[in-house]
Amino acid sequence: MRVALVNPPWSFEGSAYVGCREPHSPLELAYARALLVQRGHGVRLLDAQMSGADLAALETELWSYRPDVTVLTTAPSYLFWRCAPPELRVPMQTARMLRPYTERLFVVGPHASATPGAVLGRIAADAVVMGECEAVLPDLVEAAPAEYGRIGSIAYRVPGTEARDGDAALVVQGPPAAVDLQRLPVLRWQPAEIAAHHHHHQRFDRAPDGPAAEMEASRGFPHASTLRAKENFRSRYRTRPLKVVLDELDALIAQGVRYAYFIDEVFLPNRALLEALLERDIKFGVRLRIDNWSEELLGMLGRAGCVSIEVGIDSITPGSSLPKPPKLSTEQLTERLICAKRGVPFVQVNLLGTSDDPQRVARWRAKLSMHGVWSNQPVPSMPYPGSPEYRLERGQLDDLARERAQGHNLQGPLRASGS
Repeated sequence: MRVALVNPPWSFEGSAYVGCREPHSPLELAYARALLVQRGHGVRLLDAQMSGADLAALETELWSYRPDVTVLTTAPSYLFWRCAPPELRVPMQTARMLRPYTERLFVVGPHASATPGAVLGRIAADAVVMGECEAVLPDLVEAAPAEYGRIGSIAYRVPGTEARDGDAALVVQGPPAAVDLQRLPVLRWQPAEIAAHHHHHQRFDRAPDGPAAEMEASRGFPHASTLRAKENFRSRYRTRPLKVVLDELDALIAQGVRYAYFIDEVFLPNRALLEALLERDIKFGVRLRIDNWSEELLGMLGRAGCVSIEVGIDSITPGSSLPKPPKLSTEQLTERLICAKRGVPFVQVNLLGTSDDPQRVARWRAKLSMHGVWSNQPVPSMPYPGSPEYRLERGQLDDLARERAQGHNLQGPLRASGS
């Protein structure tokens, strides 16, 4: 069977999207490609954003390939599933274009994971996958429509059951999927895909000196937090086998990759991985919680090639009501950040606590700045659909949740809570 995996030609004009707008490796589609090829299917990954193709060029490729099944993602990459564009404008435009060239259309992404009915109401798809899509897609591709009832973590509408409002009955089967990372294959990228990846995500120490890539050593966020969109996808913390991570990294280095960004929700200390990175000629960036790292391991992280650290801190106020208290005091956190900066060229702090005293925040930021650590002025975070904060403030998700998030974010200079 011929399968097309499509990352749309993203445009963010008028969008409340706050993530990076440069192309990134669509890891979820690459995993799906590997698993589908293992089962004997022909697969073409059409990454319009990375290749710079517009909708017309993408249409030409679809017309030439004529897939039996097309899979469309509604977020630029796994890196931004937690803070994807709230609106579906680009996926809807792309779906209308490609629908005539494919027998079946499936949709994956954070939107369908949280509000499958809303996505099926806007995109004429045969089914949507809820949660992590890689392991579900091969079964869905191989199933006839009459067999969709045996597949978990999908949603679809049943033809012939249209009500007065015109919508057919919605079937939602099972909870969102969570993949067993121990069973995912080593990713392999085609030379053209590597050559097209010019952007070094979250790197500011120097201009790009070669291709880049994204990869992951783990998934999920092992700490309690109401501010992250974590209820419907990439929730439970899991790790990939070290051998798989290193095989994938070595292949990237052999293809000329000079910088890798680990998209892990939180990059936890792993001495074996750091020791392996010390032996490889690669620079990399990570997101982490500074209170998980000792000064010794931070030094090792820098020597291993880390040139960019992004740190999230909920609040610098002792006794804050935010649900993720750090293991360290504010003074200890500050010293740990300064320690990190001694070995890593760029350290960024994202402070979420808008209830912190502004003068206290100003003094704290000034101290960090004196030592070269960048920090933000905290602003209200958007209650992103799929986050506990959204549920606490607005109740359960419904089909208008994304529109509410879009309107909330457009009211002012907000930061998405899932980023």
